[in-house]
Amino acid sequence: MDKVFKALADPTRRQLLDLLHSDNGQTLSALCEHMAMTRQAVTQHLQLLEQAQLVAVIWQGREKLHYLNPVPLHEIYERWICKFERSRLSALHALKQKLEGDQDDET
Repeated sequence: MDKVFKALADPTRRQLLDLLHSDNGQTLSALCEHMAMTRQAVTQHLQLLEQAQLVAVIWQGREKLHYLNPVPLHEIYERWICKFERSRLSALHALKQKLEGDQDDET
């Protein structure tokens, strides 16, 4: 999980993930068109994303296609975000029940 957080810490890598989210399965050339950096720099960022398993690569003939792999992000959500949302959602649910209960008493 450390590799995932390291990969997500960089805005350029987050931009690459956003590009793949909007149009999955892009070549290096297609990704480079949207980046203000050299092809070699984009390649290095993609390698870090691959090492973090945030990007999967599939070869089609001579083309290397890059795909977003959302599984590590989901694991982070489940481990870190979801558990912090539970209490807040429970509180909102309790408030909703209380407010709806009060409305039923008035009618």
